Amino acid sequence: MSLYAVIDPATGDVVREYPTATDEQIEQALAAAAKAHREWSKKSTVAERAALIKQVAKLHVERRDELAAIIQREMGKPLEQALGEVDFSAAIYEYYADNAEKFLADEPIELLDGEGSALIRRSSVGVLLGIMPWNYPYYQVARFAGPNLTLGNTIVLKHAPQCPESAAAIQQIFDDAGFPEGAYVNVYATNEQIAEAIADPRVQGVSLTGSERAGAAVAEIAGRNLKKVVLELGGSDPFIVLSTDDLDATVEAAVAGRFENTGQACNAAKRFIVASDIYDEFLTKFTDKVLAQADGLAPLSSVAAAERLAEQVDRAVADGAKLVKAGERKGAYFPPGVLTEVSTDSPSYREELFGPVATVYKVDSEEQAVELANDTPFGLGSYVFTTDEEQAARVADRIDAGMVFVNVVGADGVELPFGGVKRSGFGRELGRFGIDEFVNKKLIRRG
Repeated sequence: MSLYAVIDPATGDVVREYPTATDEQIEQALAAAAKAHREWSKKSTVAERAALIKQVAKLHVERRDELAAIIQREMGKPLEQALGEVDFSAAIYEYYADNAEKFLADEPIELLDGEGSALIRRSSVGVLLGIMPWNYPYYQVARFAGPNLTLGNTIVLKHAPQCPESAAAIQQIFDDAGFPEGAYVNVYATNEQIAEAIADPRVQGVSLTGSERAGAAVAEIAGRNLKKVVLELGGSDPFIVLSTDDLDATVEAAVAGRFENTGQACNAAKRFIVASDIYDEFLTKFTDKVLAQADGLAPLSSVAAAERLAEQVDRAVADGAKLVKAGERKGAYFPPGVLTEVSTDSPSYREELFGPVATVYKVDSEEQAVELANDTPFGLGSYVFTTDEEQAARVADRIDAGMVFVNVVGADGVELPFGGVKRSGFGRELGRFGIDEFVNKKLIRRG
């Protein structure tokens, strides 16, 4: 079977296979992207590129039903969430189209001696390589391609092998929007071909969203070849509950934070850290709500993903954890569950559980909550629920993460920077900072 194929996770049926790229096709993609940067990017204005990106947004809206059906088939995303992803992707493109000229405007520098003038002029750097995951097939591409194409960089995009149809649909949108050949090029590449592409002198930077292992491999090659990278890797985000004046609402937020995309989100709430005085009641209500998710729960992205999660959960239980779950695994369908008493000595304690399983911990103090929240190799997102505003500020300041959400879940926005620290990667996407990663901040000094 081809490396790139649509396999319906609900049935395991092979829907369609796509041929893997030849070395010649990869070379053609890199050459086209380099040519487009020389001949299109250098001659086009920010306003002209923004108009093209606005058309990309429009086409996402027009084709939302078709696009949503594709990713539901590819990776099992519930249809309502798939439609939401398409809409959010369109909003990202629209945001950069509307704000690019402001973000990329010349930035004057006040000279200390007062003689002459100086400014920073932002411009493109060249061909970028994007390596994207399966869990958000459109959104991940949008937050990389939107700002960088508006800036004038050109893109060679390798999507996840299980997302060839959505990858083709995105390519068609960029073509239909009027981008010139080579501005955005989808490739069904192997890992070996991508390793060679990273080293290619025509490629000026790499953006990867994926696993720690993939991120480390890409960063190693990029580092040897002096290429900048942006990495958005895994997360084991803490959801800290220190106090609440509405426990039911807090529990609802906790469940929503865990079950977005069937729990397959890097920044989903995964570890629930609860103050001892409300722990028992929280655990009872939370467990009931988690188990109730079994009705209508979508499959995970693949049988392999379900098997990996099962191995992690089984290992935690073998190491002393207690598991309450709703049924048994059937293929890619994974029963929702709650783990408690996970041993700090268990490897599962420090791993990311990518699916509908939550771990819950009891703490006796704010200090202990923060310590437990930070006791992870990851540092992507985090959540803090408390009725004490001063406590919220203290805890948010002390959490080692790229993002902290206080008393709210699902509050991501196109204007809000997304990214992490520690083994969750580095660099930022979205917002003002998302267009400022792969950019030449050129100093122009006049006497």
